Amino acid sequence: MKQLVCLLMIALGTLASEPKVTLIYGSWNPGEGGPVTTRTNPLKQPFGVDFDAQGNMFIVELAGGRVHKLTPENIFTTIAGDGSKSYKGDGGPAKAATFNGMHNVAVTPAGDLYISDSWNFCVRKIDTRGMASTVVGTGKRGFGGDGGPLRKAAFTFTMCITMNAAHDQIYIADIQNRRIRVADLKSGKVSTIAGNGKRGVPADGAQATEAPLVDPRAVAPDSKGNVYVLERGGHALRVVRPNGKIYTVAGTGKRGKQDGPGKQAALGAPKHICVDDADNVYIADEANDLIRKYDPKTGEVSTVLGHGKVKLDYPHGVTWEKGKLYVVDTGHNRILRIED
Repeated sequence: MKQLVCLLMIALGTLASEPKVTLIYGSWNPGEGGPVTTRTNPLKQPFGVDFDAQGNMFIVELAGGRVHKLTPENIFTTIAGDGSKSYKGDGGPAKAATFNGMHNVAVTPAGDLYISDSWNFCVRKIDTRGMASTVVGTGKRGFGGDGGPLRKAAFTFTMCITMNAAHDQIYIADIQNRRIRVADLKSGKVSTIAGNGKRGVPADGAQATEAPLVDPRAVAPDSKGNVYVLERGGHALRVVRPNGKIYTVAGTGKRGKQDGPGKQAALGAPKHICVDDADNVYIADEANDLIRKYDPKTGEVSTVLGHGKVKLDYPHGVTWEKGKLYVVDTGHNRILRIED
């Protein structure tokens, strides 16, 4: 009987009314409740967004290879990248720079952009003058450089990056080295905070730097010193506590889409995460075409978007900004905002 009640609760949660959704850029699909537009959409596989203090949104594309800016007045401009896949332009204007597989972007309040230039194995920067540079990584695949200068550290695919609240540290999901690393912009050095380079599921309570990881795809710190790690092939959300120990908090390790208690809930090749003001974690659950939420207070996983009229396709990016959740609906080449 208890199992039946649990299943009914999960089903009711899945069928719950969806929140109000605002289209920020792109177009509605038929049947979603908004006007279907035929305007030209320049976005080509957007993967990540972030904001400066003035409310400007910056969008990076994976396949398109460009960086766009959308102002609060809805003025859209391309500020970097020519659409080609290469590694050029450091030291010059960002408009002449090229990238290869940008996965997401982290923006400081002043407007400096840090970009995970994944297939160039580095983190690039576009400063407020509009100049491009490489700030972390050698540009060549490898592993090494912990304890040393940012530019001498080697990575094998800088998948997703997130900055801390002070914007002086960059958390990097170094996926094929199976590590989470931190680039400290003040000390100018790189360190590893999770992963020993081996593939495997970490045991709960293990020292994070001595534990294996499956494939750390995204990383995000919360306000309490916890660092969340998302694994796509591991179908799981893990956390590194302030004491340096790692735990799995959501996901069974097998692909699925069940809501419920964290370690009984199932994810489907999740791609990206962000943390809100209350330290809830939002998950772009890509293979399920859903946005999920992990509540650390209750330990529950719930579905936020994708189960109602608004359908997602290959959602990648999630960003929390001023009390709102922004969703990069990659397959539909659009940006959505969840209002409540």
